[in-house]
Amino acid sequence: MKPTTTVGSSFQKDAADKSDGGRGGVLWPSRACYLVALATTFWAVASVLFQPSPFSLPLLPSVTVRRHSPHEQPPPAQPNQTAAADPCAGRYIYVHDLPPRFNDDIVRGCRALRPWMDMCPYMPNCGMGRPLGAEGGAFPGRGWFATDQFMLDVILRCRMRRYACLTADPARAAAVFVPAYASLDGGRHLWNGTATRDALAADLVAWLACRPEWRAAGGRDHFLAAGRTAWDFLRKTDDDRDWGTKLLRLPAVRNMTALVLEVDPWHRSATVAVPYPTNFHPETAADVRAWQAKARAAERRWLFSFAGAARPGSNGTVRAEIFQQCGASSRCGMFRCAKGSECEASPGAVMRLFESSSFCLQPRGDTATRRSTFDAVVAGCIPVFFHPDSAYTQYTAHLPEEPERWSVLIMHTDVTARNVSIEETLARIPPETVRAMREEVIRLIPRVVYADPRSARVDFKDAFDIAVEAVLDRVAKRRRGDAVDVEGC
Repeated sequence: MKPTTTVGSSFQKDAADKSDGGRGGVLWPSRACYLVALATTFWAVASVLFQPSPFSLPLLPSVTVRRHSPHEQPPPAQPNQTAAADPCAGRYIYVHDLPPRFNDDIVRGCRALRPWMDMCPYMPNCGMGRPLGAEGGAFPGRGWFATDQFMLDVILRCRMRRYACLTADPARAAAVFVPAYASLDGGRHLWNGTATRDALAADLVAWLACRPEWRAAGGRDHFLAAGRTAWDFLRKTDDDRDWGTKLLRLPAVRNMTALVLEVDPWHRSATVAVPYPTNFHPETAADVRAWQAKARAAERRWLFSFAGAARPGSNGTVRAEIFQQCGASSRCGMFRCAKGSECEASPGAVMRLFESSSFCLQPRGDTATRRSTFDAVVAGCIPVFFHPDSAYTQYTAHLPEEPERWSVLIMHTDVTARNVSIEETLARIPPETVRAMREEVIRLIPRVVYADPRSARVDFKDAFDIAVEAVLDRVAKRRRGDAVDVEGC
């Protein structure tokens, strides 16, 4: 558990930054919009009256914040110019200027975001958290932060402010960004009643429905970040015992594209999986190259390793077999945590383990995916998966199509049936193949990390850029009426 810390004005400047984008022309809302807003208000009031209040902690004080200068619109094209002359053609993004209840107000209540810990230390620096020290040599140089795995919404919103092709004209936009903090809102209410969990999502839909930008395409050109697994937003019933919110089941939201940490394999059309945030947020390509050189030069004394916690009742699972096989091997390194949060609180120890290992075992966590996969890639450690859904069917925009080039798959059924030895399987891979795989992993690093969202010096394609490209491609296909690629449905 992280100690409670005081969050100063620097945090407020990052978290409660500025208005997100230009506004479109003002249109009087239709009678339907009034009815939607009235119905939503009635539901919200009813939720307050009949559901227990989730938290009563004070909000952080508001402050005056720095504003970036607005993006300049390119001059009108001359008659002899073509669309190709505009580097932003087909890439313009309009950003909704949401009321603060959908983003900044949530961050100001950071002490109430999780019942068991204070999340305020993770909010500074646009959601990257506090800078990390050298951690015993694990993190030399700059770009290392104590980043929580569920801070994607904040990081992407900050990064979007520096996107090169913002527009204040929604008619010009190829896509429209909704800078709501869906994951922070969903996470803070997971243990409350369903009406409380769903209230802000319903409020957001009602607000969007009254906007002319939404009505132009029914939301099919809209996207938002929902930085948790899709399962956290796919509750089927209104039973308080069921997990999550209904965000991704709302018809309006299903028209949009949601960037999530793990897709629902049965409903892919509304979601795109993007990497979990790691601790590495480089500013420049030079920062990336310096770290890649360190990863290449690392001495890999362990054949394989694992960092993680046991799961209650996990006997007979892949994770249980990993603990057994790793513990019995002199070639396996292990960082065993009493619970997952202890691993997250020890980024230096985990990085040192992964940097000294050729292969890093990545069994399923609470769901099919885990942040540790991307920590391993950053360390130059070859991931070993036990189910295709842990990466191959998820991060199709960010990872190579040929998984054997950069990872190993040992089917979970073979491990739990004790038909294979993890150590023997990995030891049989020729050394020259291991070197080639490691090089491929190291080349992947810039594609799976989120550059420092505060920096104007970012000069390489990172996970944010690739995610935006995936969204723009999906929206373009919808505009053309093409079928969206939903492999595995």
